[in-house]
Amino acid sequence: MTTSVMDKPGNLPAELTSFIGRRHEIAEVRRLQSASRLVTLTGIGGVGKTRLALRVAEDSRRAFADGVWWVELGELRDSALLAETVAATLGLPDQPGRSMSDLLIDHLSTRQTMLVLDNCEHLLGAVAELVETLLRACPGLRILTTSREVLGVDGERVVRVPPLTVPDTKQTPPLEAMAQYEAVALFVTRATARQPDFALTEANCAAVAGICGRLDGLPLAIELAAVRIRAMSAGQIMDRLTDRYRLLTVGSRVAPTRLQTLRSCVDWSYELCTTKEQQLWAWLSVFVGGFELDAAEGICPEELVADGFLDAVASLVDKSVLVREQVGDVVRLGMVETIRDYGREKLSESGDLHRALRRHLVWYERLVLRAESEWIGPRQTDWIARLDREQPNLREALAFSLTEPVVTTDPDVNARLTNAMFVAFWLCRSQLAEARRWMDRSLTTAVNAQTEERLNSLYDDTVLAGMQAKPDEAAARAAQCRSLAEQLGDPESLETANYASGYMALFTGDLAAAVEPFQAALASAGVRSEVGPPPRRAGYEITRQLGGLLGLAGASGLLGDEETAVACHEQILAITTPREESFFRAHSSWALGQTALQAGDDDRAATLTAQALRLSRKINDPAMTGWCLESLAWKERREGKPTRAAVLMGAAEALAKAVGSESVTLTYLQGHHDECERLTRDALGTRAYGEAFRTGTEMSVDDAVAYALGDRQTDKPRATPAAPLLTRREAEVADLVAEGLTNKEIAATLVISPRTAQGHVEHVLSKLGFTSRTQIAAWIAENHQERLH
Repeated sequence: MTTSVMDKPGNLPAELTSFIGRRHEIAEVRRLQSASRLVTLTGIGGVGKTRLALRVAEDSRRAFADGVWWVELGELRDSALLAETVAATLGLPDQPGRSMSDLLIDHLSTRQTMLVLDNCEHLLGAVAELVETLLRACPGLRILTTSREVLGVDGERVVRVPPLTVPDTKQTPPLEAMAQYEAVALFVTRATARQPDFALTEANCAAVAGICGRLDGLPLAIELAAVRIRAMSAGQIMDRLTDRYRLLTVGSRVAPTRLQTLRSCVDWSYELCTTKEQQLWAWLSVFVGGFELDAAEGICPEELVADGFLDAVASLVDKSVLVREQVGDVVRLGMVETIRDYGREKLSESGDLHRALRRHLVWYERLVLRAESEWIGPRQTDWIARLDREQPNLREALAFSLTEPVVTTDPDVNARLTNAMFVAFWLCRSQLAEARRWMDRSLTTAVNAQTEERLNSLYDDTVLAGMQAKPDEAAARAAQCRSLAEQLGDPESLETANYASGYMALFTGDLAAAVEPFQAALASAGVRSEVGPPPRRAGYEITRQLGGLLGLAGASGLLGDEETAVACHEQILAITTPREESFFRAHSSWALGQTALQAGDDDRAATLTAQALRLSRKINDPAMTGWCLESLAWKERREGKPTRAAVLMGAAEALAKAVGSESVTLTYLQGHHDECERLTRDALGTRAYGEAFRTGTEMSVDDAVAYALGDRQTDKPRATPAAPLLTRREAEVADLVAEGLTNKEIAATLVISPRTAQGHVEHVLSKLGFTSRTQIAAWIAENHQERLH
């Protein structure tokens, strides 16, 4: 007679609520259990280690003839009672004169058993010793433990339990895609249990996504938030999560005390840390979005760094306070927001918060200034990547640098930061809108900054405004720069104003007016480099000089002065090539390509533009990548390849929108764009042009570059047939629109709400670039004819 799972011994607690997600983690635990007799689930408090262990244990019951036994250790305070607790769970009577360890070995050595030791973190030494003893003596025993810190036993395999998956809160996914996120599924399930008429809708979708993101995907926090649905809407919960510890205080009355509120859960983790680890937790909470060890060492006070710093950091990783992330060849550490907020609170209570923020600002100012000084060099891509990783910390530093105490004591610090980040980060990353927001705040707030830094900020903002295709704003900044320089009257200030005037004229399309100020600025820079001392910030000086050479090359070349353009290009290469620099080489190659295009040398223009495209992809410069795609589209149109031209114009347009600019920033090139669009549309017809253009807009950047360079061996873009543009449900809705059904009739046919039907119709119109239902009907008819043929 076969014994059922229900007949097997064991004491697993019943799962009172549904289990959500974790398919990957369950599979990983099973894989490790097949190779190791000890597996530990680690993770931050409230991340769901216990529930995951319970599900794995339940699924494993069939494999253990002598049962799966659950040993709850969370409430055990005396480690001397550990073996007794395990024995009591197994129902073993006390035998005077024999140790409990021996009693356990006698019982387990001949049995096929699985022990689950839950919540071991406060008894690590005792648990490690007992586990090692039992595993050595009991070959049929398997052990699964949960702990905020690994046991450190030989043969132990570790599964770090991450938070549940959450949607992107910056761009909430469509309603139908929300169920794939584990955190959303958990919130909806628990909220429905509390309030049966609760449902995820278009109206509350963004709020639920925001709740899950704000709570870092932590199951405990999400369950505590879902309880509030009885008295609040999802939007109200989201609004009140600023003070999450106060809001999330009502949990299960039968749960362990440490799990009844989010606050007590994090308190439990804090109490398990040594004094030094607690201090380090607080100080490291000053970081935003993660950090690297050099930053941690630079920001923490000397007494924390002097002795055992790396051991303390490693211990916080082991205790799941810090999360370790591998980013390429670099290891970064970070905290989920809930843990970080707790640390900030402790830092504030100690009176060290302002001191920590000040040290954070000073360290990141040094980092950015060092990046600026080494940027024209072989480490350019490394510095761009580092500043990419540090962007949240840089934003934190910039914001703090504008607070009143800092502005009063060091009015230049914000201007130094913004000017150093101008080319080294914002320009090469095409983060024009953000750069201008910081520049504007700097120019408005740091009014007492040194005139040198203020002049540099006005020049930088002139270029940024021009890159955004806002010539009036560029002209206003250039005029302010000129006025301030003339007040000062020194050659260096006038040089800065000339650079600004040159770019202002370039972006407004007055090529002739751009040449003279660029020439004057470059001549002045040359004289100063020959007779004067090296500039205090040589990195900024050289990037500005290279920018002036680029501006002069562009203006001269398009005016027909190819000799000057080539001479500027050669000077740029002479500076950048030995240093293995990419950003300015890419811009110079593209500018020289425009000169060749203007002269009618299409082949040379294409070669130079392709070279610029490869260099811009090396450093992931989206604006220059888009300019190159646009220029290559013009070449394809001239060679009689209108489909390729349309695809590339679409790709360029998508990149430009992504960075908040235009595919053609320089006014004098707009004619090439307009001509290419008109002639390509005429050659293909409106419908075919639209489809090819949409294909380009939907390509990834890498695919668009490969297509532009001919690395994809086809004369046609990757097929984007009608149906794949839409989801299955959107395609159904489009068919019903073509049949003439109203939104209400579509809702009745598909058994959905009229509001949902309206949302689907709007999505179809947006994806296809249409403005009317009639266009949808015509599109469906055309695609139906194509399928027939």
